[in-house]
Amino acid sequence: HVQLVESGGGSVQAGGSLRLSCTASGFTIQDFDMYWYRQAPGNECELVSKITSSGQTSYGDSMKGRFTSTRDYAKMTIHLQMNSLRPEDTAVYYCAAEMGWTPPSCPHPSFGYWGRGTQVTVS
Repeated sequence: HVQLVESGGGSVQAGGSLRLSCTASGFTIQDFDMYWYRQAPGNECELVSKITSSGQTSYGDSMKGRFTSTRDYAKMTIHLQMNSLRPEDTAVYYCAAEMGWTPPSCPHPSFGYWGRGTQVTVS
């Protein structure tokens, strides 16, 4: 049974930092590309970061230089370090696996594996 569980969300002032974590079970994270997505009310789902099975990372344009995604294979966990947070970063953040594309709304109900999301609020 594949499961992804996010943690680390919360409220922070603009300019602050948060670190999100996503712990996987039921599969091996090093075999999959892993993703962070986010969705704010009224907006479409947005790709935040991708970390490939080989460890290469890529980020959405507005996240470059501020967000860093890493893997901890031993703990079956990926992390998203978010610095210099802005109010427009406010959203529900989702961890996902086996996606490869960005759906209009996240989480996708039948494609890929998704966590339940964690709220990030920047004021």
